[in-house]
Amino acid sequence: MILSMTGYGSAQLARDGVCYAIEVRTVNNRYLKLSIKLPEHLQFAEASIDKLLRKRIIRGTVSFSLRVRSDGAPVSRVINMAALQSHVDQLGSINAGENAKTTIDLATLATLPGISEAPEFDESQRDAQLAVITNVANGALDALVAMRQEEGKALRADLEDNIAQVRAELKNVSSRAPLVVSDYNERLKSRVAQLLQSAKLNLDQESLMREVAVFADRCDISEELSRLDSHMDQFGDLCGRGEQVGRTLDFLTQEMLREANTIGSKANDGDIARSVVLIKGLIDRLKEQVQNAE
Repeated sequence: MILSMTGYGSAQLARDGVCYAIEVRTVNNRYLKLSIKLPEHLQFAEASIDKLLRKRIIRGTVSFSLRVRSDGAPVSRVINMAALQSHVDQLGSINAGENAKTTIDLATLATLPGISEAPEFDESQRDAQLAVITNVANGALDALVAMRQEEGKALRADLEDNIAQVRAELKNVSSRAPLVVSDYNERLKSRVAQLLQSAKLNLDQESLMREVAVFADRCDISEELSRLDSHMDQFGDLCGRGEQVGRTLDFLTQEMLREANTIGSKANDGDIARSVVLIKGLIDRLKEQVQNAE
């Protein structure tokens, strides 16, 4: 099954008075690009989250954010009392004038660097925190993958519809291709007859047939049609697989476009040229769509 690279998932869990909320968003990218945002006191979990995301997601730009809210639990930050007292003493020693009044706002002081510090966890506490975060992260990723699967179903249906339209146009090209040489033969014979009549000259049939044979070889598109049909068969097979096929589909659309360009340049026929224009437009549409396939 094709997975879309666009998706969103969230999950939350309350444990011991602390609420953990995780959101994961993904958009398309040729490679895997991770952005992980964690509270300062949980930065130790970044490496584990990075590993988890790389295991669950192959391609795309991934934004991962964790928010923690404490409801009646011990504070998530520790006040450095020595540093706070030092600031208070220094402010109190300032001589602002005989009539000046100095008011010290402790809440404001607590926001200064070095005053409010993240708590230090021992190894067992870190393991417990990491277990909770991993549990919530997996829940968010499950929701993300489910959404990407739904988006992937719609993407696959659109891709298959475009492939069907390409096949319809190729059928027109295939039915028209054998007539191109015979039409050229008739036009050439008519033109030569007019020229010879006016010049009162004779041209042997062998020379005429040789010219037609050269034209037939030059405008033969049977190999290109066969390769393009094979590419489309492979494209359809890949769409039905359960693995990450975005890059392979992207490569196939490039090859399909190459064959279509060659058909257009070799066919030397107005009807085929019109069909090729439509085919190239449909392949461009396919190329645009597969940019969002994982």
